[in-house]
Amino acid sequence: MNLPNKLSLARIIVIPFMVLAYLISPIFVWGKLIALVLFGFGVLTDFLDGHIARKYNLITNLGKFLDSIADKMLTVVAFVLIVVDGSILHPYGEIALIIIVCREFIVSALRQMGAVRNVVIAADMWGKIKATFQFVTIMLFMFFSFLVEVLSLPYWIYVFLFSFNYTFLAITVVSTILSGIHYLVKNKEVFKEE
Repeated sequence: MNLPNKLSLARIIVIPFMVLAYLISPIFVWGKLIALVLFGFGVLTDFLDGHIARKYNLITNLGKFLDSIADKMLTVVAFVLIVVDGSILHPYGEIALIIIVCREFIVSALRQMGAVRNVVIAADMWGKIKATFQFVTIMLFMFFSFLVEVLSLPYWIYVFLFSFNYTFLAITVVSTILSGIHYLVKNKEVFKEE
């Protein structure tokens, strides 16, 4: 259990606290802001664990497993929160969530198929771009939802933030789809029969 693995584990541990903070926001006005800070902490550990593992050659099989699971759990759970509470308008939130979850299932299945054939399917730049847009989009919507609940925003600011957030959401969906397609095309050899 080296430092990168502890950071990945911390990312998993923070998830229930993030959920709790987000869900109590109707009775505790700072709940969503606390959830946002906890999510930001999770994102920071995602950056740090990979950086430290590569820099100090601390890459382990446990680390690969924990990092991958922690990323998916943090992203999907946070996205579910902002979709369920209506922070993203229906049906755009549901569509984005379905695309994100399906992409993760496809890439996970692809990695399993690769493992059977002793082929390592590592994360690449497309995956990192996708993850970055997902992280930023979630943080934008969490912050926007918090602002709407605690402040009476001038209409022009509301419209600007609304437009800005949905532009990021669109980019996130597109980058998620392209990332999934890229993984499939790049690793098409895994589908070939013996």
